[in-house]
Amino acid sequence: MNLSDLNELTSIRDWVRWGASRFAEAGLFFGHGTDNAFDESLALVLHALHLDHSLPRDFLDTRLTRKEKEQVLGYLRQRLNEHVPAAYITHEAHFAGLSFYVNENVLVPRSPIAELIEAGFEPWLQADDELQILDLCTGSGCIAIACAHYLPHARVDASDISPSALEVASVNIERHQLQEQVALYRSDLFDELPGRQYDLIVSNPPYVSTEEMQTLPEEFQHEPALGLEAGEDGMDIAARILQEGRRFLKPGGIMIVEVGDSMEYLLARYPQVPFLWLDFERGGHGVFLLTAEQLQQYQEVFLEERES
Repeated sequence: MNLSDLNELTSIRDWVRWGASRFAEAGLFFGHGTDNAFDESLALVLHALHLDHSLPRDFLDTRLTRKEKEQVLGYLRQRLNEHVPAAYITHEAHFAGLSFYVNENVLVPRSPIAELIEAGFEPWLQADDELQILDLCTGSGCIAIACAHYLPHARVDASDISPSALEVASVNIERHQLQEQVALYRSDLFDELPGRQYDLIVSNPPYVSTEEMQTLPEEFQHEPALGLEAGEDGMDIAARILQEGRRFLKPGGIMIVEVGDSMEYLLARYPQVPFLWLDFERGGHGVFLLTAEQLQQYQEVFLEERES
């Protein structure tokens, strides 16, 4: 695969089509910001050309210089040969309609919780209220920042155990100029947080089981294992959030946590707990909601599981 063999590829449209064909042929996995070969190729080609998706459609037929072809080919090769998610190549991901800087110290944003944020968490929260929000396992800061963006009266605390992740989150907070609204804490869940209570605790924690980690597509190997794996059944972090979260929620507050495909393990641990599983118009599953009162009601169940 070199330029001399690709002389017939002259336009942006040609290169996007060619990249998509090669990605499909190689059987790459998509799910880190895009869900198909065409969108993945388009993202890489546009980034290589310092363009974005607002490009007028007619410009797709413009011709590339030799230097531009070399840059495009380099990005497409990296995606093909190393199975690196496109977001790590471009250092950009989109979440809840916002752009975020990412690198391999954080997961690529992709949670369905974005849909809840865009709706202001209605009907459970009211956008005009002076809300206190906590985002646990914040990673790139995408959930915390999106909450601040869509709920401009909210104050958001965001925590993560990884200093490298917090550096990325700090970059994104500055990018969106939310330093006065979003505060970062290095903390193992609740351990190093200020002693305040919140209207909402939201989290997309690690929830992949040890066994499932061994079967994930190669693309996931570029993401930090700390952000993915959570013990034998993937529930180690979610269980701690349930055990410790009640004292950080205000009366009438809510907790929203994503556990993805591991929801069956959560239900197996706590069959008597009435988790509300949320629906999403744009796809996604495995996100539950509990109220502060429910967390209090079933606190003994959560604590008994830890002690056993």
